[in-house]
Order: sequence, then C-alpha cells, then structure tokens
Amino acid sequence: MTEENNKEQSKYKLNLPETTFPMRGDLAKREPAWLKQWQDKKCYQRIREARKGAKKFILHDGPPYANGDIHIGHAVNKTLKDIIIKAKTLDGFDAPYVPGWDCHGLPIELVVEKNHGKNIAPAKFRELCREYAAEQVEKQKKDFIRLGVLGDWDNPYLTMDFKTEADIMRALGDIYKNGYLYQGSKPVHWCVDCGSALAEAEVEYEDVNSPAIDVGFKVVDNVALAKAFGLEKVEGDVYAVIWTTTPWTLPANQAVSVNAKLKYDLVQTAKGIFILADDLLAKTMTRYEISDYKILASCLGSKISGKIESNLVHKEGYAEFDVISNVRLELRHPFENRVVPVIYGEHVTTEAGTGLVHTAAAHGNDDWLVMRANFPNEKPRVLMGGDGKFFTSELVEFEAIRGLSRQDANKIILAKLQENAVLFGSARLNHSFPHCWRHKTPLMQLATHQWFISMNQPSAKEIAEADANKTHEQLAIDQVDGKVGLRSVANKAVVDTEFFPSWGRARLEAMIKNRPDWCVSRQRNWGVPMPLFVHKETGEPHPKTSELLEQAALLTEQTGVEAWFSLDGATFLAKHAPENAEQYKKVTDTLDVWFDSGSTHAAVLKRRPELAFPADLYLEGSDQHRGWFQSSLLTGCAIDGRAPYNALLTHGFVVDGSGHKMSKSKGNVVAPQKVMDTYGADILRLWTASTDYSGELTISDEILKRVAESYRRIRNTMKFLLANIADFDANKDLLPVNEWLEIDKYALYLTAQLQEDIATKKDAEGNDISYYGKYEFHLAVQKFVSFCSEDLGGFYLDILKDRLYTAGENSHARRSAQSALHHITHCMMRLMAPILSFTANEIWQTLGLDADKTVFEDVWYALPAHGLSSQRIRAWESVITLRGYAAKEIEVLR
Repeated sequence: MTEENNKEQSKYKLNLPETTFPMRGDLAKREPAWLKQWQDKKCYQRIREARKGAKKFILHDGPPYANGDIHIGHAVNKTLKDIIIKAKTLDGFDAPYVPGWDCHGLPIELVVEKNHGKNIAPAKFRELCREYAAEQVEKQKKDFIRLGVLGDWDNPYLTMDFKTEADIMRALGDIYKNGYLYQGSKPVHWCVDCGSALAEAEVEYEDVNSPAIDVGFKVVDNVALAKAFGLEKVEGDVYAVIWTTTPWTLPANQAVSVNAKLKYDLVQTAKGIFILADDLLAKTMTRYEISDYKILASCLGSKISGKIESNLVHKEGYAEFDVISNVRLELRHPFENRVVPVIYGEHVTTEAGTGLVHTAAAHGNDDWLVMRANFPNEKPRVLMGGDGKFFTSELVEFEAIRGLSRQDANKIILAKLQENAVLFGSARLNHSFPHCWRHKTPLMQLATHQWFISMNQPSAKEIAEADANKTHEQLAIDQVDGKVGLRSVANKAVVDTEFFPSWGRARLEAMIKNRPDWCVSRQRNWGVPMPLFVHKETGEPHPKTSELLEQAALLTEQTGVEAWFSLDGATFLAKHAPENAEQYKKVTDTLDVWFDSGSTHAAVLKRRPELAFPADLYLEGSDQHRGWFQSSLLTGCAIDGRAPYNALLTHGFVVDGSGHKMSKSKGNVVAPQKVMDTYGADILRLWTASTDYSGELTISDEILKRVAESYRRIRNTMKFLLANIADFDANKDLLPVNEWLEIDKYALYLTAQLQEDIATKKDAEGNDISYYGKYEFHLAVQKFVSFCSEDLGGFYLDILKDRLYTAGENSHARRSAQSALHHITHCMMRLMAPILSFTANEIWQTLGLDADKTVFEDVWYALPAHGLSSQRIRAWESVITLRGYAAKEIEVLR
C-alpha cells in the first residue's frame, strides 16, 4: 500500500474508545481483593500521615454492643460515619476514625450463663465474659471492614480494655468530686429477670392489660373534714377515692396525693360520701354507674392537704402576709390497721382516675418526690425484694400476701378490698407499661439502695460559690427554679449543640427536662466496678474517696476490673488510708453500661493523641437520644460543664419495603452480609447514601435493584469518560482552558457547579454548606446521578461523540474535548469516593495514578477556571432549553 493510501485511510480512521474499566462492576467478587490491597498498602496509616498537622475533624464512634452479627442498622450507621470521614479527609481535614465496642453488661452475661451454666466462680465468669466479648469484636470487625469502612481497626477502643476501664473509673471520680454523685434508696426501674436496676435507655414500652380499680380510703376525722369544706358537720362514712392499675402496691401506700390547685367535691351518693376531683366527677359517676348524686361542698386541694399558704393582705394601711395553715386530712388504709395522710403534689392531674393519687414512695418516682417534699424524713415502705415477691417477714402487715408475686398478690388484695366494701370500681385497662429491653417482661418501680447522679442538686462548685458569697438562700431559690444543678448545665449544652436533623434538639430537650436522677449502679458481675468505700454504719463515702479511687484505677490499668473484684478492702485501706480503716467497707456494685459508653469522651477522646475533645460530631440512631447521646451529655456536663460534642446527627431505623419493622419472626430481615454477597458493598453504600436518613430507611430487593440501576448509570458514564481519555497523556496533550471550544468550557462550568454543590460550597462566614458539609448525602447522590444522566449523557457527551470518534486523533477539537473529560473524570472520581469507595479507587487504578496511594489520600480536585462570562453561561442554558423543546417536538412528529 502506498504512503498516499495510508494517509487517505488514516484520515477516515475512527477513534474507538478503549478501556480496561469493565462494563460490569462484579463488585461482590472483586471488592475483597481491593480491601486486601488497602490493607497491604496500609491505607489508613497513609491517610493519617498525609493529613498530619491539618485541622482536625473528630467523629467519635458510638460503640456497638459486642454481641451477635451486625444487622442492617449497624451497616447504615458505619457507612454514614465512613462517608463523613472520607468527605472531610478529601476536604483537607485530619479526620481519624477510631472504632469502638461496648463490652460489659447483661447480654454478654446471659450468653455466658447459657453456654457455661450459672454455677461458675465470679472470677472465672468474668474471664469467660471477656473472652466472649473479644470473639464478638473480631466477628463484627470483619463485617464492618467488608463495608469499605476505613479506620484504625488494629487499635480500636474497647470499654473492657484495662486502660479504658481505669479511665471510666476516673470519670466517676471526677463526677464525685464535682458533687453530683450520691447514694440513697429511691425507686428505679427494676427487672426481676435481670435482678438489677435498668437505665432509662434499657426500658421499652409495650401495651399490657391491667386491673384498674377505684379504692376508698376512709376519712378518720369528719370534724376536720367539715372544717376543710366549710361545713358545720358531716355525718356518715366519707371516702377519699383513689384509682390505680397496680393493686399490689397498696400495701406500700404512704399517702393519698391531691393537687393543691384543683377543685375537689364532697359528693353524696347511695354508696357513701366521696371526695373526688370536680373535673372528673361526671366520668367517675358514670364509671360507678351512679346517676343520682349531690355535691355537698367543694374546696381546693390545698384545704385538705395541709399546704401552708401565704397571701399578701393590707391591714390598717400596711401590707403583710396572712399565713393560713390548712387541714391535713388523715385516712384509714383500706385493709391495714394504720392511718395515712393526704398530701399535695403537682404531679396530680385530671387526665384519668379520680384526681386523688395512691402514693407509694417505694414504687414510683413521682410518689418518692412528693413524699420527700411533704415528709423529708419519711422512708419508703419497701415490702418487696428484687425477686418480685413480698417479704415473708412481719414487715408485711397483710399476712395473706407474704412471699407472693405481684400477680398473685393482686388477686388476694382485690378480694380483700371487696370484703371490706371499699372497692368502688373495678375494670380492665389496656395501657402502655415499661418492659425490660432484654427479657421483654414488665418492670416494676422499686426503691432499692443505689448510687445516683443528681439532676437537680447544686454542684460542688455552685455550693462553694454560695459559701464564698454568702448566697445560700439564693442558691436554694435557684435550685427550686432549676437554674443550678446538672439539669441546668445540660439544658444549656443542648442549646449550644447543632442538630442534624434539627428536630433532634426538641427531643433531647424534652428528655433532659423530664428525666429523673440517673441510677448508675448495677448489681452485676461483668462490668466496671464502682471503686468506692462507704462507712459501715452511715453509708457515707470515705473522706479520701478521690485518692482511693485513683489508686484503684492505677491497679485496674495493670490487670483490669479483676484488680478491684479480688481486692481485699481492709488491706487496701490499711495501705492507702489507715485511719479508721476498720469502719469502712468496699462497695460491690458495678457501673451502668451506659456510663461506660457515655464516658468514652473522657476515656478515649481525651486519651488518644490522634483524637481531641470535644468531638465535632456524634452520629447514631434516633433511639440514642435516650441512650448514648444522653449519657454522654450528662457525663460531659458533670465532668467538664459542657457536652462532649459540638453536633449530633440522628438517623432513622431500617424498615422493609412495606414500612414494617424487621423481625426474624416476620421473615423480613435484610442482612447486610447477604446484600454485600449479592450486590457488593458499594451498592449497599449507595443505598444508604441515597436514602433520606432523617426518617425511616426503607429496603427491599426491589429497592436494591433500583439502586443497582443507578449505579450502572454512574458506572457507564465513568466507563465512557475513561475510554475516551485512554490515549490522552495530560503531560503533553492537555490544553489550557482558553484554547478550548466553548462547549467544553461550559461542561467544565457544569462540573464546577457539581463539585461546589456536593463538596465545596461555603457561606459568607466560611461555613461548609455543601451537601457533604450539611450531611445531605441523598441530595449529593441525586445531583451526581442527574449530572451523569442529564448534563453528561443527555447533553454534553451526546454532542461530543462525533468529535471524539471522527476528529483527527491529535486534532485541536479532539484534544479540547479530552482535556475537558480529563478534568471531569478526576473531579467525579473524588466526589464519588466517600460513597462509592471501591468504584472510585478502581477508577484511580484505571487512570494509572500513583499505585502506592489511594484516592482517599487525595483532596477535592482543583478544577481550572472555566473562563465563561455569565452572559455566555446564560446563552448555553438557553441552548439546552431550546434543545429540550426541539427534542420533544421531534418525538411527537416521529
């Protein structure tokens, strides 16, 4: 063939696209090999080295519980965290990720008991618990790594690490020094099956069917009654009628509560004279099936509850307070030979019942508080043990119920009330009731001797300031008004915290506002001990508690919690606090596991050099407003006077395609392992990012197929880009933007808009308001997919094909297009990396970039300026609009 013929043929040669980047991702099979490459390259360590000295961004990992396989909720949680960490890293931050695990607590104890039996020596039992937790950590770790999550997996934090256990003890010591820790007997959620108190976060609410009864407490003194109601006399039996759904608590009754501001009626009926709240009178009479009744008199609750009132009055030109001491009625217990008082309490409402509340301080927090307010020295009547049965001793006056369970006692008490003719109403009621999160059994409120973190009492610092300034009266007023104490500090901390989504603030505020003191002690074996000594007689903590606690922590650093459990208290005190050592004993309680995880800001963030306090972000499921978010907030405020985080991100729960909660019994569980084995981790990651996590996240096979289709659209776009720059060497072929064709400049402009919206947009104050910056990943995915299908596939690449395929191989027109595609490819690869991590790094390798590095060590791509005026941009936008109209008309004519 002659040279002229060669030239002629070359003139008509097609530049067919070629690339090693396959059409099919085959992710499920190929991802494990890429993971190994990341591990072999020490990818995480390289990222840390690359970001050394950069501004830090700290996302503190809320530790999952070390028990069982990870579920789809775990996968969502870890993926969201990984997206944020990678996006912040690409934004130039030093964003370390230290994964953690929660390793103590009842669920692990139950598994060990099931596998090895209950008759195990405590030390051996704890050893088995530690071994089991370690196995579970390794098991879960493999699945988290399989998701493509980059982190310090070789050095995670475990709450059972000796150093961490010691620092959890120190956190308790700081809270003690700050004056928030106290011990006392007050009601806590108690699980009979666990044999322990439960934290608020361990309580679930389920509907139960309970007896709902109206019980009469006979008024002892009708003369006092008449005075209170403004009558000359009252004849006949008068009953203050209460309504309750827990008859078994009546033996523990200590009072009947009324609201001082409510109106109460003295009502004549055929069944006797009743005291009832006026607002509930009609409903109550209907419930008793009484149609003929008469109101004899009415008065405020203050008149029968002994409430002292003071009114400002004017006498002879002077203003003074007129003090009124009201009658406090006394009532006969319905089946025991004793008298109880009527007291006032703001917790009494007219939502249900009679407006008079049976009050047993041993079995309700409101009851305990109101008894304490009216009779500060009165102790709760504790007649029941932790096994849920009444004591067999004479302490239980009603002999017939000694040794019985709550359910069995209910039957006998109802019969006794009927016999005594004081049961004025009896029905069944479906209502929500607290249950154990583990055993799914009803809980009871039971006053037990526990350690608490106070929500309301002033801190040591506040008391010291009052001492110095002699403002004790003001401090007392501030305490009543909620202006001091841990609740006040926590409320301010919530205000100072940023929330994603914003409604999280109101939810956490409500929980802090209403929560009782935090019971932090547990009667368990596998946990961080409370290394305290108390006086054998008074129960008061040792005067050198802080010093002793630090010595216990030092021992724990060496051998773990066993150091305390095996410790001989007398020997320890003889060495470290010999004075009056024989008067003190060692506390055997362990800490609530929510204290373990809730104090990791002190045990982890402040201890690990690559981390920092406070964290920029905590991210967990919506249930953690009452769990880890709250426990971390309270410990942070109790130790440092602030939240341990600057922002909270909450994601919803995963439900099936019909919106139903997942459960094994329904057979609708979607296992992340199966999704990764079928579709690959990148599809699971894309589904997570595509879904608006602020509500429920819906998943099904059909949804995953749609996500896979979106992935194919992205992959096909990237394949086209890679194939058409395969013969492009940026070192010699890259044209400066001012030499490009204008449509290529416009494509660069569109790419810059994409990057700005997804990753780099800042407001006037320099705050990151991009989709990644605001954690709006579903919008980032929408924008990216739309860019692939519309801006590129539907416009630019469609127009570009002729120039790429038919223009001269080294022609200016083709090199202009390839220069644009080069920048677009590099930009898109980095933008997708936080979400489609495996695919982005596959593109990195296809581009032949540094083989020792990964895309995650890089930063957002530095796009050159497009050079287009706003006028030319508007012109191109008009062209696109016109092109769309024309396409529609052509389709109609076709």
